[in-house]
Amino acid sequence: MGANTVILDGGMGRELQRQGAPFRQPEWSALALSEAPQAVEAVHAAYIESGANVITSNSYAVVPFHIGEARFAAEGQALAGLAGELARRAVDAAGKPVRVAGSLPPLFGSYRPDLFDAARVTELLTPLVNGLAPHVDLWLAETQSSIVEARAIHAGLPKDGKPFWLSFTLKDEDIDEVPRLRSGEPVAEAAAVAAGLGVETLLFNCSQPEVIGAAIDAARETFERLGVKIHIGAYANAFPPQPKEATANDGLDPLRDDLDPPGYLRWAADWQKRGASHLGGCCGIGPEHIAVLAQKLA
Repeated sequence: MGANTVILDGGMGRELQRQGAPFRQPEWSALALSEAPQAVEAVHAAYIESGANVITSNSYAVVPFHIGEARFAAEGQALAGLAGELARRAVDAAGKPVRVAGSLPPLFGSYRPDLFDAARVTELLTPLVNGLAPHVDLWLAETQSSIVEARAIHAGLPKDGKPFWLSFTLKDEDIDEVPRLRSGEPVAEAAAVAAGLGVETLLFNCSQPEVIGAAIDAARETFERLGVKIHIGAYANAFPPQPKEATANDGLDPLRDDLDPPGYLRWAADWQKRGASHLGGCCGIGPEHIAVLAQKLA
């Protein structure tokens, strides 16, 4: 069991703060790229040391939502490039066969499918892709709240042969019997669209662990029905359920006491039994959690 399990890394923001990096809103984790790049590389190195097979570039906050329109226009591509370079440098220094995922975040704000603006996708996505491209092994569109933005990001990627991974964030509150994206769209529908896009791996992230198992089931059942082979994965956060008005990264939320490394392992082991082969963590899940996953599940 677990022979083919891929271990992902964990959250970046809280680990940057632990490293003593400057950390504030609105820049969030992007602030460290310009003011403490050594801390970013150190966090990547900690996850590699913990056993991660894939690390994710620290490009999540390199969008106008966090760094502002003017700075994004002037520095967005350079900051994305630095994020990719720091991840690659950590892998090279470790000398391990670790892949770098290029993080492509929600372009208009996390948890906010209502802010999606199709007319600006190319303007915001292109600098991220151009900056990251020389350094990454695969593309990861993560914390996606709606199908329309996932489609738009996929359409804006280069035809470079790199795998495309897609990760949706799930509705944490007002949960009914059908697992849903934060847009309200059913996971089964999103999984069918993912299959049509040719994703290599479909994941669920930045949601409480309680909602992820049903999403994995829905994705697995959809792929079985369609007769496609697509990896499934998960990397939850360690926060209480986030309300509708919340935005990801609007502050360092309190962490749940029950999601220490052994507690998080219990959820990840359940996801693995349901068919998830790619396991890691999101906000509030650190190297100590990843080390336990690597030891017990990989």
